[in-house]
Formats: sequence, C-alpha cells, structure tokens
Amino acid sequence: MTGAAGGTIFHHFKNKEDLFLNILRDIKEIILNSFDQYLEDGNLKNGMDMVEGAVSFYLQLASQMPTQFLLLHQHFPYKMAETNPVCRDYLESIYNCLLDNFEKGIVKGQKDGTIENVPARKCAMILFSMVDGIARFNTYQLYNAGALYDELIMMCRKMLRSDAYAPRG
Repeated sequence: MTGAAGGTIFHHFKNKEDLFLNILRDIKEIILNSFDQYLEDGNLKNGMDMVEGAVSFYLQLASQMPTQFLLLHQHFPYKMAETNPVCRDYLESIYNCLLDNFEKGIVKGQKDGTIENVPARKCAMILFSMVDGIARFNTYQLYNAGALYDELIMMCRKMLRSDAYAPRG
C-alpha cells in the first residue's frame, strides 16, 4: 500500500481492525436484509417449503457473495470475536439470523404437519451446519455445491419429514 492510499484508508478507519469491523458490519447488513427480503417475497406453502427455501437461498447467497463468504469462512473473525465484543456481536447477528430462519421453518412445519416433532433449534443447527459445509466446498473451490443440491434437499426432507407428510409408495 502506498503512503497516500494508507493515509486515505486510515483517515476513515482508525486501524486495520476498525476497517475489518466495518466490512463485517456491511456483510451482516447485507445478509440480514437479504433474508428479510426473501421471506417477504417468498411464497412458502408450508414449513418444509420454508426450510427448503432457506437452504436454497443460503446457497444462492453464498454463490452470489463469494468474497464475503470467503471472509466468513476464515478463522480470523472467530479468533477476533473471542476478545472483541463488536466482532462477536456481528457474527452472532449473522448466525442467529440464519439459524432463526431455519428454525422458523421447522416450527411452522411442526404446526402444519410437514415436519416431525424434533427439537427445532438443535435441528436448525444441524441443518445449517450441513448446508454451510456444502457452501464451504464452493467457497474454497473444492467441489461444485450445485452438484450436491438435489441430494442436500433430499437429506433435509428425510431428516425432517413427518410420517404423515411422507409420500406413500
């Protein structure tokens, strides 16, 4: 970085940590606003549709924002969050938003009979871990996440489906 560029950056941000926190805050706002907009626009018939939609939307968001997800998939933000409450708050906001959307779909599905009676938050965490793991394949360009999409949705259905909702065959 040249002296002029460094001076300009640090004129706006106190230090590298402040710069990073501003970037993380922007990522948080984009993800939260995107999920809010998705839920407003979504035509979701039941809880299972809501869960499948959240899975699809998360993967779509990760593929549309590869740089931001590369940052989220690094170790550094989580190490920083151990000592920086602002960083921790941003990360918690992001992950709580994501988990809440998965959990809302599970709870809705339990009410409408499309999803088994399971501990909703714990299942949301397991489901999110599975989906985020596939997103990381894409982030690190190890495997095309799209090639796993159908199997991912099938596994989500198997994990959550209520016997009353399961197709008879």
